[in-house]
Amino acid sequence: MRGDETAREDWQALMLYMVIERFENRDAKAVYRRFRHKGRMAPDGLAYIDSWVETNFDRCFQLMECDDARLLEQWAANWRDLVEFEFVPVRRSKEAAELISQEL
Repeated sequence: MRGDETAREDWQALMLYMVIERFENRDAKAVYRRFRHKGRMAPDGLAYIDSWVETNFDRCFQLMECDDARLLEQWAANWRDLVEFEFVPVRRSKEAAELISQEL
């Protein structure tokens, strides 16, 4: 098997997750303080893609990628005292359109 085929298979095994974080007691400062001192604290294999924060600092929406959802739980364990998590498996819009078009 060629290298680019292997890379494609690896890519297909990865899943995107929208991580919705709700800051405990609406205390974003505590989360940012820990992040400044300790970093993201994500295990190997869990990749941060991008994030957005509500303008009132109540929630953060992070796009993460991994091939094993247990990595999300490992990562979240470092933050659960400050953040409530929801993990939503997502796919890119282009991929969704391609999949659904087969059913139309």
